[in-house]
Parts: sequence; structure tokens; C-alpha cells
Amino acid sequence: MAKTKDDYLAILSQFDLKDKVVNAEPFGNGHINDTLKVTTEGGEIKYVLQRINHLIFTNVDMLQNNIHIVTTHIREKLEAAGATDIDRRVLTFFPTKDGKNYYFDGENYWRVSLFIPRSKSYEEVTPELSYEAGRAFGDFQTMLSDLPEGTLGETIPNFHNMEFRLEQFHEAVKADAAGRVAEVKDLIDEIEKRADAMCIQERLYREGKLKKRTNHCDTKVNNMLFDADTDEVLCVIDLDTVMPGFVLSDIGDFIRTAGNTGAEDDKDLDKVNVNIPIFEAYTRGYMEKAKAFLTPTEIKLLPYGGRLLTYMQTVRFLTDYLNGDTYYKIHYPEHNLVRTKAQFKLLQSLEAHAAEMDGFMNQWL
Repeated sequence: MAKTKDDYLAILSQFDLKDKVVNAEPFGNGHINDTLKVTTEGGEIKYVLQRINHLIFTNVDMLQNNIHIVTTHIREKLEAAGATDIDRRVLTFFPTKDGKNYYFDGENYWRVSLFIPRSKSYEEVTPELSYEAGRAFGDFQTMLSDLPEGTLGETIPNFHNMEFRLEQFHEAVKADAAGRVAEVKDLIDEIEKRADAMCIQERLYREGKLKKRTNHCDTKVNNMLFDADTDEVLCVIDLDTVMPGFVLSDIGDFIRTAGNTGAEDDKDLDKVNVNIPIFEAYTRGYMEKAKAFLTPTEIKLLPYGGRLLTYMQTVRFLTDYLNGDTYYKIHYPEHNLVRTKAQFKLLQSLEAHAAEMDGFMNQWL
């Protein structure tokens, strides 16, 4: 049943807020959580109320504890550096009146954060914005680089674990639940041909040659806020997927999404290629902020991260197609197959430019 204004005000009354709130209405266009802007008695938008999607984030305790640790750590770093306007440079979340990081109403989980005024976000991707994104996510990782391994939990277990994704894929091929294996045998062969080379990060971790870091895991341009007046990056937002992983994830997913000249589900494969200026701009910005804590192995592997995350998404789309489209929302029967082919075309383009992209990293080695 849809919530009324009074329902939202009752939920907000559970939180330890400084101002009297009078209204809450839908805000933004997020795909995962329901978000509302909250107005106070003086007519000012002061807070943001969110319903947490606990079907995706099943361990809300862990999720909110992660966010509390991360935002507190960043705030301490900003304070130590003498930063000003800190409430606009890191998200601020409010506890409930009984001291919890969220409120459960018997059906849904809710959280409240401080609204960041005079801010804006961008949806389009340009080399200039890619450079700023690289700096922002590099700075974000740098501030969290001294969090000891084991401090945060995995909000989505095995999210970017390639060995795990291949296990799921092999199970889907074996089961052939939708009877589609025969028609995609060529794609299955292409995935198998690359499987060993795409599990490098897990092997290097077991050998002690690659560290687990704190990653954002959703590195998109629209997950940063900019100052509405100066266009300066204020802070990184959307912290639900912040969790332990390898640095290849954050640069790799930006290359996969922002560095694609076509759409993720483009039917015209001629449009799908890697955008080298986007890759170079993001990498340059990222290295300006992150180089100090990265190892030579991590620096060398960063472009490989783009190939890895694109391969991983190819595997995930094809796995879902073989399973009968049970995970990703589709808009027509062949949608997951179209997505698979588009991601594979991007992977081929990344492979064709691998020497150029790998060579670009030499300036930091």
C-alpha cells in the first residue's frame, strides 16, 4: 500500500532530528531505493529519507554499519586536514531516537541523511567530467585506504568475484534451464577461452600479491555531487555498495560504463567501442589522488580492470539468458542476449586497445 504524508512523518519522528519536519515527497530517479526530500517548518529542504531495498541489501545491519564507518572515517580525515564546509563534503546520517542506524517499521527499513544544499549532479560523460570522477573516486579510496581489512562487510557477497561468477555460469550451462545453450555455443566458447586469464585477481590475492581495498563499486559520474556555483566536486554519494574488493573494480566499471561509445544493450555493434579519451581522463584524475597508496602491481593491472569488469558483465548477462531471464529486468525476449553481444563487442575493443591502454600506465610505474 502506498504511503501517505502522515506515514512518512511518523517514520521521520523515529529519528533524532534537529528540526521539525512538515513534509516528505519523492526526490531523484534512483533505481534501487525509494528517496524522498524532507521539508522543515521554515520551508527548507533539510533531510533525505530513503527506504532501503532489503531484497537487494539483505543484511541491513551490515549495510548501515559499513556506511557509518565510512562516513565517520572520511569526516575525521577532512577535519584533520582542516577542511571547511564538511557537511557538504561527506554524507551525514542520523540515528534513530534509540541509537540505531536505521528504523524498521515492521515491513520496510528506513534511513535519514542530511540534504546537501547548492549541489548538483551530471548524467552525461565527457573527458572533463571523467577526469573529475577519477579524482573524486581516487580521493575517496585514498581516505579509506588505511581501514584495516575486515573492517567492512560485503553488502553483496561475491559481487565482483570472477571465480564465483564463472561458477554460476557453468551451472547455468549445465542446467540449460531455458533450452538456449545450443544457440549460444559460440559465445560460451569465447567465455571459456578467456576464463583462466580473467581470474588473475583472485589468484594474486591468494598469493599475497594483491590487497583487498575499500571500494565504491558503483563508479558513475552521477554518483558525485558538484557545487552548483563553482562546479567543484563536493563528495561521492550512493554508498550502499561500498565494501572490500580490489581496486580494479572501481576503475574497471567506469571504463565499462562511461568508456563505451555505444549503449550497454546496443543492437548496432558497430557503435560499441572503447572511448580512449574517457579512459585516459579518468585514469589521469584517479592517479593524481590514488597513486600514493597503490602498489606497482595494482597500477599495472588497472587497464586490465576494464577488460575484467566487461568480461564479468558479459558472463552475467549470458548466465541470466541461459537461466531464462530470472535476474535482470528485460524489455523483450532477446534482451539479455543483445546485452551479452554488446558487452562482448566492447570486450573485443578493449582487447584490441590493450597494449595502448597498458602502455598509458607506464608513466606512473
